Amino acid sequence: MDNQALQFRDKVYGGHTLGIEEARQILTAKGSNLTAFMAGAQQIKERYLGDRIDLCSIINAKSGRCSENCSFCAQSSHHQTNSPVYPLKSIAEIVEGAKQAQAAGNHCYGIVTSGTGIEPGEEFEQILEALRQINSETEISPSASLGILDSKSAEALFAAGCKTYHHNLETARSFFPEICTTHSYEDDVESVRCAKAAGMEVCCGGIFGLGESLNQRYEMALTLRELDVDSVPLNFLNPVEGTPLQDADLLTPMDCLRIICLYRYLLPKKRITVCGGREKNLRDFQSAIFMAGASGTMIGNYLTTSGRNSEIDMQMLSDAEVTINAC
Repeated sequence: MDNQALQFRDKVYGGHTLGIEEARQILTAKGSNLTAFMAGAQQIKERYLGDRIDLCSIINAKSGRCSENCSFCAQSSHHQTNSPVYPLKSIAEIVEGAKQAQAAGNHCYGIVTSGTGIEPGEEFEQILEALRQINSETEISPSASLGILDSKSAEALFAAGCKTYHHNLETARSFFPEICTTHSYEDDVESVRCAKAAGMEVCCGGIFGLGESLNQRYEMALTLRELDVDSVPLNFLNPVEGTPLQDADLLTPMDCLRIICLYRYLLPKKRITVCGGREKNLRDFQSAIFMAGASGTMIGNYLTTSGRNSEIDMQMLSDAEVTINAC
């Protein structure tokens, strides 16, 4: 490792936060400098989280007709896409998905629904019952991603056995108005706080490649650090036809690795999971995410796009010589 990477690593070990100029050095690093920063990120990950990784998967339990206008989202009713539209899946389907996820080696299983948030009523009761059954019939850790959350709903989810609430900030506060205007950034921040106050862990990250600046990539990480979230999903935009971002350029594989690397330096003790868009953006460099500091990845399909064949992913993990945490 070069001296600069060592200095950055040791600064993290000392409990200090990298500044914006240091972050920009990582986000623009090339060649051996990038390799050195990645080595430091992997060392930080192993120091605080060990040498194992976690796998997670989701079920798109309710799809389409979302009233929010997020510019990247295929499920928004504001955009004309070919995204599937269907009501909430049955309790049996959701529970069966958890059993399949456990059999595939996942440690976490997320129930995801489209829409601004889940209202009290029949659908919410079905999700609560599904959570109870998943806890009684499997050993997998269930999570939910139901949109904007209030304290009463958060408490009900926790009581039903929801271990983790997933709610992304999507991007930096300063860039959010360019991506969504149908709810405020503070609504998302407050949902994170409600989930934590209820006793759940919080999985919270965002999407890169939306048009945000390097500084804004840093800005979001500081917000996540301030909120003290437990795990951070990093997604990379996979442009969907019919959305305002349909013509956006993919990130380069190296840009993805730079982002993962930076987030490990800024959030050294947090689980960092590489999720949507890795196939399209990272391409042949997917296995390098673990050398850049990632501590997990999502396998299987995403909300409206297909993931890679699970056998190929498991071979990738074997080739990368990573050990998967058991459920």
